[in-house]
Amino acid sequence: MKIGFLQQHNTADRVKNIERLCDGIRDLARRGAELIVLQELHNTLYFCQVEDVNLFDLAEPIPGPSTDVYGRLAKECGVVLVTSLFERRAPGLYHNTAVVFEKDGTIAGRYRKMHIPDDPGYYEKFYFTPGDQGFRPIETSLGRLGVLVCWDQWYPEAARLMALAGAEILIYPTAIGWDPNDSPDEQQRQRMAWQMVMRGHAVANGLPVVAVNRVGTETSPSPSEGGELSEVPFWGTSFVCGPQGEIYYEASTDEEESIIVDIDMKRSEQVRRWWPFLRDRRIDEYGGLTRRFID
Repeated sequence: MKIGFLQQHNTADRVKNIERLCDGIRDLARRGAELIVLQELHNTLYFCQVEDVNLFDLAEPIPGPSTDVYGRLAKECGVVLVTSLFERRAPGLYHNTAVVFEKDGTIAGRYRKMHIPDDPGYYEKFYFTPGDQGFRPIETSLGRLGVLVCWDQWYPEAARLMALAGAEILIYPTAIGWDPNDSPDEQQRQRMAWQMVMRGHAVANGLPVVAVNRVGTETSPSPSEGGELSEVPFWGTSFVCGPQGEIYYEASTDEEESIIVDIDMKRSEQVRRWWPFLRDRRIDEYGGLTRRFID
């Protein structure tokens, strides 16, 4: 499968962001991409740097204006497209939602982000209700896509449940970066841990992994008068790895990139024969995983 991704730096101009994404998708399709993956919340700046009720105006229904745009584009280009949108499900009820489009432009499925962070510069619990659809792969003409979103990538349980449900690849639209106050050594430890944990998911489940992050520093002022100002330098490093955690491609930490990676989707079967982790799981002894903590 030829997998394309766009590692993009966003600005406050939402229309321009979408135009650039559309141009990038068309270019990747012309170059042969079959599956195209975009970064988390790709239409706008990463607005969760601050807490402001006016920013809920950025949300939209699904189906809605953005799904119309990306659905038409998927059909025009004949690609399966993984997008990431701020969903307005009902008044006062919002989700961080990945929407997957089939080659004919229809919505193949959606995944609502399950794990919601709440850290300085990442105030997502203010905006997003945790997903309620479980960990189910999305069926497409290219296979079963195990789509998760950003903070989900730290949780082996999420990757495992996607694998057990038949996912053939794990996909993580992402928005993550450094705290500018951290030391350079600490920043690099965090970036490498982020990649290592997902490579571990690939190994433990015998599946390829695609993680697409944004890049560049985004300053997010609150639209309210006198609102706070926040800044996050996103660390890029979008990557694709194989079912043994082998890196097929790793993007830069500070540049936009438009990349196609060709992966062998049949390799997972052979890797799972060599390393039959699913066979040897002691499911009779894992009940403690459903508890918050074991005293």
